[in-house]
This record gives sequence, C-alpha cells and structure tokens, in this order.
Amino acid sequence: DPSAGSRKVMFGREIYIDEADFLEDPPRRFFRLSPGREVRLRYAYYVTCVEVDRNSNGDISTIHCTYDPDSRGGGTPDKRKVKGTLHWVSAAHALPAQARLYEPLFGSSSPLEDPNVELTDQLNATSRTVIQNAQLESSLQHASVGTRVQLERIGYFCVDPDTQQDQLVLNQIVALRDSLPRDKPS
Repeated sequence: DPSAGSRKVMFGREIYIDEADFLEDPPRRFFRLSPGREVRLRYAYYVTCVEVDRNSNGDISTIHCTYDPDSRGGGTPDKRKVKGTLHWVSAAHALPAQARLYEPLFGSSSPLEDPNVELTDQLNATSRTVIQNAQLESSLQHASVGTRVQLERIGYFCVDPDTQQDQLVLNQIVALRDSLPRDKPS
C-alpha cells in the first residue's frame, strides 16, 4: 500500500538482534539463531551463526555469522527455505532510545471485587519497565512528540514529551501480546 509510506532500512556488517532470538543450546522447536543454524534477516540476507564470543562475565557479547550474498530480499537461487526470520537494526545506524513498556497496573482483573483487600496491595510492582538503551532504526531520529510507530514484535508506541534532541523516549500504547491477568474461575 503506497499510501502507508516507505523508509530506507540501513544494513551493515554489524547488526543488533533481540537477545531472545539467539540460544546456544536451543530446544527442538526453536526457529531462531543458534550455532550452525541458518535464519533470514528480515528485508536482508540469510545468515548462519559460526562462532560466539563471551565477555569476562561469561555472557555472550558477539555472535559471528556468515551471510549468503545470493539471498538478498529473502530468497535464494536454490530455493531453500529457512524457518526463522529475525528482526534487526544496523549497529552503525542504530538510534539509542528509552522505551517504556507497560503491564497492567493491578495484579487482578477485578481489583475492587474484594472489599477486604486494599487497592494499593494489588498494585503490580512491575507495571512499568524502562529499557534505557533500546536500539531503533535511524528513521525515527526526527520523530516528533505524539508520533505513533510500531516496533515489530513488541507493540505500538508514541513519542513522549520527555524526548530531548539527543534522547528519544517512547511510551508503549498497545503490546502485541495479551498481558492482562486472568483470574482463575472459583
């Protein structure tokens, strides 16, 4: 749909992926990146993990991959298929931002139901999570306050008035997963 607009997605030698998209020892039905496994980078190439570097704490710091130059755009001359597609952002062009994620304010879907329980005792202590160094596409660099965007696989966000020239701040409007508490039937 041309009326939806378009943007250039920068690609480079180094990229960031979501931490949840890589496991060294994956379960059988894990269709994301792991050693020796090939996946597709959305809008880019097929890559295969060949090596993993760790920092002094033993945490993964770098994942080394090879790419198939014939797979640009998601297909290959030999028509092979991969099961996983990863979202990514170019490390050289990434825009650091603060992302505020919201969960339900109360731990119960009916916080007023029991008059013997204080409302404040039902507050969800983790109802707001702040990601201080989220890495976003550079196309958001000039987003103005109130602009609404979708961060794929996460949800819809709005640019917050706390945004400064050197710090983009996004507030989650709608998550792409249902996180409402479900009360068990009595």
